[in-house]
Amino acid sequence: MSSSSTSSTISRRSFIALAIATIGSSRLYAKALPASPTRVGAISIAGQWRIALDRDDAGIAGKWFAKNLVSGSPIQLPGILQTQGYGDEITAKTPFVAALPRDMRWYLLPQYKAYTKPGNVQVPYLSQPVRHYLGVAWYQRSIEIPPEWQGKRVTLTLERARWQTDVYINDRLIGSNRSLVVAHEFDLGMLSTGTHRLSVRIDNRMLQPAYRADGHAVSDAEGSTWNGMVGRIELSATSPVWIADAQVFPNVAGKSAQIRVEIGNLTGKDGSGSLSAGGVTQSVRWAANGGKTSFEVALPDSTPWSEFTPVLQRLRLTLTGQDADDSRELTFGMREIKTDGNQILLNGEQFHLRSTHDGGGFPLTGYPAMDVDTWKNIIGICKEWGLNGMRFHSWCPPEAAFVAADELGFYFQAECGMWNAFDAGHKMLDLLNDETARLLKAYGNHPSLLMLGASNEPAGAYHTELPVWDKKWREADPRRLYCDGTGRWSAPPAGPGTPFAADFLTPGGGARGPMGWFGGDYEEALNKLRLGVKVPCIAHETGQFCAYPDFSVIAKFSGKQASYAAFPKGVSKGSQAYMHPGNYIIMRDSAEAHGLLPRNKEFAQASGRFQVACYKEEIEANLRTPSYSGYQLLDLHDYLGQGGALIGLLDAFWEEKGYVTAAEFRQYSGATVPLVRLKKRLFTTDNTLSTTAELAHFGPQALAAVKPVWRIVDNAGKTVLSGALPVRDVPRGKNIALGSINAELSGLPAPASYRLEVELSGTSFRNQWSFWLYPVAVPTMVPASANGVLVTASWDEARAVLSAGGKVLFLSGSPEKPSPELALSRTPIFWNRLMNPKRTWMLGLWCDDHHAALKKYPTEAHCDWQWVELLTNTTAMNIEDLPHTLSPVVLPIDDWNRNLRLAMLFECAVGNGKLMVTSFDLSDKGLARQAGAASLRRSLLDHMESTAFKPATQISLEKLDAWMPLRYVAPPMMISPPATGDVADPG
Repeated sequence: MSSSSTSSTISRRSFIALAIATIGSSRLYAKALPASPTRVGAISIAGQWRIALDRDDAGIAGKWFAKNLVSGSPIQLPGILQTQGYGDEITAKTPFVAALPRDMRWYLLPQYKAYTKPGNVQVPYLSQPVRHYLGVAWYQRSIEIPPEWQGKRVTLTLERARWQTDVYINDRLIGSNRSLVVAHEFDLGMLSTGTHRLSVRIDNRMLQPAYRADGHAVSDAEGSTWNGMVGRIELSATSPVWIADAQVFPNVAGKSAQIRVEIGNLTGKDGSGSLSAGGVTQSVRWAANGGKTSFEVALPDSTPWSEFTPVLQRLRLTLTGQDADDSRELTFGMREIKTDGNQILLNGEQFHLRSTHDGGGFPLTGYPAMDVDTWKNIIGICKEWGLNGMRFHSWCPPEAAFVAADELGFYFQAECGMWNAFDAGHKMLDLLNDETARLLKAYGNHPSLLMLGASNEPAGAYHTELPVWDKKWREADPRRLYCDGTGRWSAPPAGPGTPFAADFLTPGGGARGPMGWFGGDYEEALNKLRLGVKVPCIAHETGQFCAYPDFSVIAKFSGKQASYAAFPKGVSKGSQAYMHPGNYIIMRDSAEAHGLLPRNKEFAQASGRFQVACYKEEIEANLRTPSYSGYQLLDLHDYLGQGGALIGLLDAFWEEKGYVTAAEFRQYSGATVPLVRLKKRLFTTDNTLSTTAELAHFGPQALAAVKPVWRIVDNAGKTVLSGALPVRDVPRGKNIALGSINAELSGLPAPASYRLEVELSGTSFRNQWSFWLYPVAVPTMVPASANGVLVTASWDEARAVLSAGGKVLFLSGSPEKPSPELALSRTPIFWNRLMNPKRTWMLGLWCDDHHAALKKYPTEAHCDWQWVELLTNTTAMNIEDLPHTLSPVVLPIDDWNRNLRLAMLFECAVGNGKLMVTSFDLSDKGLARQAGAASLRRSLLDHMESTAFKPATQISLEKLDAWMPLRYVAPPMMISPPATGDVADPG
């Protein structure tokens, strides 16, 4: 029986009551999902239960467990109350559990006023649940104890419930259970044959000691405040003396395994018997309170478990003897993980992790998938995209996830449900140790549980608290590596120059980002972080580059799509999806209000391609870093909370967005990746492209007689230059030199775009890098002709020529006091503006790649590195006050929370005159600084001197006169309401 735990609540805001509304008559009943398969010998108690919400927490004092709850209030279990019509309707003041963004008083902001009205409440910070409830709910039904269970010990399993459960049989409290990471199990003792009343009290409020409100096991950010029971809900019976726990510790080299067994005893007296498994039988004794023992089993035919050989071992463990007749199936993998200096070794071979983050978001159900098939779908998608692992950010998945990962060969880093500050009084550490013990007991035999993290980005006294956790669990269970803080780790407990407490570190901003792009790496940064100590490092939350949303995703939240990649059943007929895409609806409405909704697909695709380019650079820099042991992406799929972080290459349903395929992404995210150290992407025709090629190879085995080849391919796919590199054998590992590439570019047409491709001949391993070639000298002066164009940075000069019906290339230039709200950046926005209001807003560029003005400046419809070269110290023009018919040639894509109409390049007619306006620095000084600037200017001038220069939109001089002083001014966007002092921020 689990230990009891006293609960109390914490209030996020003193002015919001938890009881917002009573249960109305318009209750919506959802069809229950199928129950998880019942274990052999167990009795499922899934089905219809009685339910009562205990809003005032009066049920214990009122002895609700001692009587039948109102029979007219049914609920289907497994399931949760929010999707079955219970709980509170969402209002502007629903007390969501969240601390990021750091102020949830969104309803005070003027831009959201329309979304605070009853019937149209849309929440900007997350995809809101269909209903919300923080408090106590009672679940009750009758259970039947069969005659054959007479004299046996009966247990109750609630596979996943959150957060605290109290179980009563008839009018007796059996016990309390508090865990976010494992099944809640209760020892009911020896029950008499016949009918009993089972009551389960579930409290899903924030409990003490206080968890940070953004931990993914507790937060509304991805839907984790549900109340109910999901997965297996069942009774089972054992003999009075039983196998309480059995953990298998493989010895890969010795082809054997040690089985450590704990024996439970309900008889109150000593006894003896025997344990047997794998052809080995051992005598065992137990005391009145149980016992422990261990023994070795030989496994001469065993195969090491890994992503390439996911071979599982199975043993039947049997306990017999006095009052003992129990057995269980042990499934495990023969694998060993350890560290060696800066490396991680799996089964003696160098290990490299390619994982994604997962925050526990399941938009259709709210709760995590409890079946193996769904987890196999998710893992299969990850593997298709070249990944071999998943990091569970501040939560732990259910048993089904581990089973699927074991069978498919996939690596997990689970965490104990925390994103917390640690107190020096050990309260949080004690809770962490309790959850760790439960987690390892439940999932410790799964080979996929390769790494375990204590907390995401811990705070408080973690430097002294968490090394205690590292030491305790490494000694108790060395079958995996321990990471005390993902993204933020404890300092070496013995001081600088001594070993870290954690087995590996997970560096974030200090060893990621553009500092390692374009042929670089992060080795120097890692060495600084290590403080002179050898310890493996895995990059924390790699990427986080956003793309503009495709609003067609809104329809997926209904659950009625014909099929879903990860969730093929969607939501069954008659049921209700858990999440409502209120944040997406607000984004869509904003885009429509600014006249940008018709461009939605274009923005999503263009920003997505820029996102992909950045992810590619980030991953390849990690692969080039000699001592990095891998990366944890944030994320392969979108994140629904914290303002909506559209950082995925897939949407929140694990489905493709249409701008990158798994095959393309796998070129640089797979087990074997050709790499180059190409320091620049813009060349002139007097340059030689010179670089070195290397290989990162973490496939199943070394490669013999590899034949690397390279080629340069033009935009039509034709090879224009090529060569071969030396044939060589390739061991497993990183930085495997393939040779040098030197290509004279003088004979290639320019301006033009090209691709450098490197391939291992005869294999599927290839990679490619775009580059741009420009003429060494480009005439940028305006020739004296009847069709001459004035190039000027003076509006007065431009105005005079336009009044006379002339043509002007207006270099809008850099404002004296540029607004940071319009400054462009070289990478996309980090996360979103709601969470990071002072960071960049840009999501790349949309380019009219068919426009004649860009005919001689090679581009596709999205921002790529030739444009990034031109973005330094530039400011976008705000064209909100210009006609909506004006379609820019190059348009910066604004953050989806603001959706300003912006431009870097546009043309218009002004009376009989014609105007081209650019905010790129195409001045003489700008041309000297940027390799492609001269070609862009020449392309614009050639267009303006041609008959194709026929701007479609007419704008008056008076309108432009009024616009010019305001073109670099952004309207203020209030993101945080004025502080009132009555909001508590658990973060």
